[in-house]
Amino acid sequence: MFSNKTYRNVFKEVGYSDEAILKRLEEIKQEYFYSDDRVYFTTEDMGYIVDTGNNDARTEGMSYGMMICVQMNMKEEFDRIWKWAKKYMYMSEGKNEGYFAWSCALDGTKNAYGPAPDGEEYFALALFFASHRWGDGEGIFNYSQEARNILSAMIHKGSNGRDGEPMFNNDNHQILFVPGSRFTDPSYFLPHFYELFSKWANEEDRAFFETAVKVSREYLAISCHPETGFSPEYSEFDGSPMSEPLPWGGRHDWFYSDAYRTVANIGLDYEWFKTDEGQIKACTNIQKALIDDHRKGTFHIYEIDGRVVEGDDALHPVAILATCAEATLATKLDDLSKEWVKDFFETPLRKGERRYYDNCLYFFAFLALSGNYRIW
Repeated sequence: MFSNKTYRNVFKEVGYSDEAILKRLEEIKQEYFYSDDRVYFTTEDMGYIVDTGNNDARTEGMSYGMMICVQMNMKEEFDRIWKWAKKYMYMSEGKNEGYFAWSCALDGTKNAYGPAPDGEEYFALALFFASHRWGDGEGIFNYSQEARNILSAMIHKGSNGRDGEPMFNNDNHQILFVPGSRFTDPSYFLPHFYELFSKWANEEDRAFFETAVKVSREYLAISCHPETGFSPEYSEFDGSPMSEPLPWGGRHDWFYSDAYRTVANIGLDYEWFKTDEGQIKACTNIQKALIDDHRKGTFHIYEIDGRVVEGDDALHPVAILATCAEATLATKLDDLSKEWVKDFFETPLRKGERRYYDNCLYFFAFLALSGNYRIW
């Protein structure tokens, strides 16, 4: 269906050679998976991605690692990560049966028994891609069946005699922050994933995802600030920043860590499907809003209207650079977007204990901008 699709190589468009791009991609792979600064580790016949800032393994990082592996044709590493996730993270009983525990200690002990829907979304699409690229195997390596099972749980929990709660609001087709929550997270909205789920999920689930595609693009358009392009970390179903206080405290109505992913998702969605419901303007807006701080070398914590929040600088500055560069997939290639792309290419992966999140988004951005984040 998508075998004849072509993908932009934005790095080449701005002047880098094929040789330089491939060389850099191989360097990123080696550093991310195998160097002293890696985030991928192995044990026996399994592997896991470590959130180096929190010293745990999360469904976010595990599913990201699987998506990176299938894009890079790394079947052994993919299978190792998936085996670890199924052995330690998967919940086979209780109200969250069929989901994955969002955080585990590095020995596999569950730190929590609740899921985070972004992990399930990435697990499912990575598994479909693995099925199409490498073929289905037996048991947990029957990738396409595993993917369909995840998606079925995400939308049918709490109905048809199934205990628990779904990961989507079945009334408005919006992804939830956690099952049963009354709010959402704009960076969880992945219409380009839902386009594919609407073709590959169980037949009875496809219409749901067809609706979710348009709903998600429209939601991204209203949840991103009309001038800055910033989305909040968490938001209400009407797209406004979340106002409800949370039991664990802290602010989540600002442009902070989760929110950096939103424009990257918009950019990749546009690269894959070229559909605009008003959401792609956020990509140009965010590049304009952040360029002065980028040139000064310091990103801050921001209100979604662009005002700087007093206090610490951004915790993940490389992630901001990477996602703003990836946003170029949905912008005009002008002097501004070229500056973001070139500066990103010349920036190394992050070092130190906070490298995990930045380098996951860095890897995705490099794949996307080099034409190597593909539909399989």
